[in-house]
Amino acid sequence: MSIFDELQASLKEAIKINQGKSQPSRITRHEVADVKAIRAKLHVSQAEFASAMGTSVDTIKSWEAKRRNPTGLAAKVLATIQDNPAFYNELASH
Repeated sequence: MSIFDELQASLKEAIKINQGKSQPSRITRHEVADVKAIRAKLHVSQAEFASAMGTSVDTIKSWEAKRRNPTGLAAKVLATIQDNPAFYNELASH
């Protein structure tokens, strides 16, 4: 099966799911980290947190205000910090 055929089959499946004619094989949901709560628990400023995360203060502010959600690696790092706050110290030291 060519990549085109696979994409075409996927699109047909997506249309059936959207129309309610089929159920998705799986649903993946990710909890969005509460960045403000994480930062408050660590007792660090937005600037310190931004530096450790390798991002801007504006990005941290956007996450905290829920205007944007962390995605990709940032979301994984935040989940790790949330589960293991000591990881933040390791992150901040680099």
